[in-house]
Amino acid sequence: MTAGDGYFVRRFTPELGTWGRLTARDSLVRRVDWMLMISGLALSAVGTALVWSATRNRSDLTGGDPYYFVTRHAIFTTVGIALMAATVWVGHRTLRGVVPVLYGLSLVLVATVLSPLGTTINGSRAWLDLGGGFTVQPAEFTKITIILGMAMILAARVDAGDRQYPDHRTVVQALGMAAAPILIVVLMPDLGSAMVLTAIVLGVLLASGASNRWVLGLVLAGVSGAALVVSLGMLDEYQVNRFAAFANPALDPAGVGYNTNQARIAIGSGGATGKGLGEGSQTTGQFVPEQQTDFIFTVAGEELGFVGAGLILLLIGVMLWRACRIARGASDLYGTIVAAGVVAWFAFQAFENIGMTLGIMPVAGLPLPFVSYGGSSMFAVWIAVGLLQSVKAQRPLSA
Repeated sequence: MTAGDGYFVRRFTPELGTWGRLTARDSLVRRVDWMLMISGLALSAVGTALVWSATRNRSDLTGGDPYYFVTRHAIFTTVGIALMAATVWVGHRTLRGVVPVLYGLSLVLVATVLSPLGTTINGSRAWLDLGGGFTVQPAEFTKITIILGMAMILAARVDAGDRQYPDHRTVVQALGMAAAPILIVVLMPDLGSAMVLTAIVLGVLLASGASNRWVLGLVLAGVSGAALVVSLGMLDEYQVNRFAAFANPALDPAGVGYNTNQARIAIGSGGATGKGLGEGSQTTGQFVPEQQTDFIFTVAGEELGFVGAGLILLLIGVMLWRACRIARGASDLYGTIVAAGVVAWFAFQAFENIGMTLGIMPVAGLPLPFVSYGGSSMFAVWIAVGLLQSVKAQRPLSA
């Protein structure tokens, strides 16, 4: 038992009483990073309001129920928070022992997408249809298993005291573990998720202390791989067109460039304080596609203005700051890598999502963490918060 596990002892010590267990210096309540928690809750609350505004007039999608999407979004958030609590209860160290099982399960699920059981949405075959209007995107949970799997491999000998940093053989093993699901995601093709997974791998390697030559080599390999994917025609036509529109914003403004052009118009029209929730003409007129998911930031820009959009950026920044502090304060390399992997995930995905609405990044079909509508994404990001809270809760009290 480590010093960081003390709150489990107090939780089951009857003589302390309920209040004593809650307020003890090493209790779970006092170990939780509340700034991280409150920032995530605030983002989800803002997202709920934006999802309602983006979908209340979409009778073609809601079947006449203006609360269809916002109700489901609230349910997804509630379930996500419950999954976070369960993750903290189990603990990232306990999960370390079942990583092979979790990895195998996620690999099977993501591979199943390529079978007849998979379904195509918006041109990407990345979902499994569960029936009843519910779908699941296995690639979202692959982000978690890659973080845990690489952390387990890279930290094994270091945490055991055999080495100060991962050797080349260990790095190769970790990269081999990550390569299989990433390749499947590329074959879907789900370019956005593949980009996030690559960012996670780079973040994990940097945090592990592996040689910088590996990071540089992966960057070069990624560029070469992207060029190869394009040259072999592995991307669908609509994905190639997205990159063409990014490189040349004036290209076909009524076609491939329509999304980004309308997104910039919506954000630019909001001004400093916005037009008011539910009052945006671009949003009400349904000019921007997928506003409840990939382009939800345009709703914030138009209806909440620079102030509201800036608040979202501030809250994301607070979460990244707290996550970085958790990574630095972790009591072992495994915890550091897990937290750093989540940082890389949240940072890149938020930057890509917001960047594509502003025209500074290509459209890649990624949701804005905690804000966009979508069950798989919401579940995954709250599980990631649970991992962060577990790393913080199980570190020594002096850290």
